[in-house]
Amino acid sequence: MTQVFVNPYRGRGLPDLQPTPGAHARAVASLLAQCPRHEQTPLRDVPALAEMAGAARVTIKDERGRMGLGSFKALGAAYAIAREAAAAGGALPTALTGRTYVTASAGNHGLSVAAGARIFGAAAVIYLADTVPESFAARLRGMGAQVVRAGADYEASMVAAGHSAKAQGWTLLSDGSWPGYVDLPFRVMEGYRQIATEIVGQMTDRPTHVLLQAGVGGLAAAVAAELRLAWGDDPQMIVVEPEAAPALIDSIRAGRVVVTSGPVSAMGRLDCKTPSMLALADLARDADGFVTLTEEEAATGAEAVAAAGLPSTPSGAAGVAVLLAGLDGINAESHVLCILSEGPENA
Repeated sequence: MTQVFVNPYRGRGLPDLQPTPGAHARAVASLLAQCPRHEQTPLRDVPALAEMAGAARVTIKDERGRMGLGSFKALGAAYAIAREAAAAGGALPTALTGRTYVTASAGNHGLSVAAGARIFGAAAVIYLADTVPESFAARLRGMGAQVVRAGADYEASMVAAGHSAKAQGWTLLSDGSWPGYVDLPFRVMEGYRQIATEIVGQMTDRPTHVLLQAGVGGLAAAVAAELRLAWGDDPQMIVVEPEAAPALIDSIRAGRVVVTSGPVSAMGRLDCKTPSMLALADLARDADGFVTLTEEEAATGAEAVAAAGLPSTPSGAAGVAVLLAGLDGINAESHVLCILSEGPENA
């Protein structure tokens, strides 16, 4: 049975980090409504997974088709860029001509940056670590982005992207945040709240548990914050990280941002050793607990969703994986909500 580390800061947050203020889900929905590719993603009950987990119900929010980009990340960076285009005025397809956005990515965030830049006339430069599959690099190039390989891991590629932003006068658009860099990451997280507003509108019965996978933590923090506004304290919200990259759980244990270390994880999109400062602040307030996932458990989760007709990756199926591993507190009366955050590698 996988034990949950209970969050000692639940409801009040970390003393030295303030949760993000002023996120507006309605503003997100209004801006997204102007995008011709935007539509609500499906919510699916999967009885086969419920039976395997010994739960009453397992409900999946399926983000694999989000805006044609294959993951929830389509709502983040592209939304942040769209806000800047709207603020710039003029014709949207050329609103950001002459601007260059640069970021580091494990794949999906880079696709969102590339898509947003292309839509509004900007350029995109995406730094990838050596561990990111070449299939993602090819997709980025196909969307018009310049791809630069830099470093053995995500953190090294992020440092390289930051250096280039300063040297070239480009706009750094990271999905992580740190002291002095919060505005654009806040907008990225704000975009992710659309997932939670859709869930609230789609679900007739509130779940007992919400399992949220995390890399730097932006998705988990955004969804948890919006669901707390809608549903209050009732659902248990549990954050799931790779055992190889326990950035959030170690930071909660320490009561501050902690940089972790570990081997490369097959959960590539979650293999982030440094948490987002903004995400950590929100999750300290909103998450009930944290768990880590082994590589073997993650592989089993990916196999299970594929067998259920919902192919994904170890990262995308991480919530399902920890549920099937035997999560403390789940029983025959539990209704569990998971997010299938991305499609399979070669989709």
